[in-house]
Amino acid sequence: MVALNCGRLDCTMTPSTLETERQHRLEHLAGACRVLARLGMGEGILGHITVRDPEKPNLLWLNPMGLAFSRIKVSDLVQVNHQGDILKGSHPVNQVGVRLHSALHEARPEVMAVCHMHTQYGKAWSSLGRLLDPISQDACLFHGRQALIREPRLANTPDDAARFAASFGDHRVGIQVGHGLFTTGLTVDEATWWFISMERACEVQLLAEAAGTPEHWPDEMARGLAAGLGSSGFGHASFKPFWDEICASDPDLSD
Repeated sequence: MVALNCGRLDCTMTPSTLETERQHRLEHLAGACRVLARLGMGEGILGHITVRDPEKPNLLWLNPMGLAFSRIKVSDLVQVNHQGDILKGSHPVNQVGVRLHSALHEARPEVMAVCHMHTQYGKAWSSLGRLLDPISQDACLFHGRQALIREPRLANTPDDAARFAASFGDHRVGIQVGHGLFTTGLTVDEATWWFISMERACEVQLLAEAAGTPEHWPDEMARGLAAGLGSSGFGHASFKPFWDEICASDPDLSD
């Protein structure tokens, strides 16, 4: 078993070797899957997280289809190209998910990881065809950084996926109408934290609107919070408590 890099936080660290960095990314990918499962955000065989390979950034690693998120290990992860061909790994992958994520990675070279899950509140909110409003401090972190993607509803072809990426633009997160939430990051940790935070923001807004008409933060204040607490570094650091907990409870994830 390879020791987990539980103390590593600085996403700008230069690895001593490509293999060390690859192991780091795969451990965090497997760990993120388990964190999302622990939070009840897994659903059947749906949902996927991708991260670039450090040596060949046009290749992606992701969780396989059909394995429980709560049990995914490094050895279960699959490497694919943008066409969805499996280069490493023995399990199948969700080809529609690969298509969407690959299009985002191709259009956004700075994006290291993409997260998408079929979560209850994300699906419910996406059906309304609206961006999240700045009704709480947490929701303000997404103010001005969300894409609303109405078409395509399904990515049956590479052209559909390219349209999806074009609609996503340079935003950090996206809401695909009738589908759910997509988040990006400079690390797996960051992308996963934005997903957790966004799912909870959807829940809060649905609850608030069921009770009444929530007030919005002033635009200038909301944008200030998005620029400060919404930074990549803050997003990465916010995931660390989840990572520390998984390191302590699930040492087998690095197998």
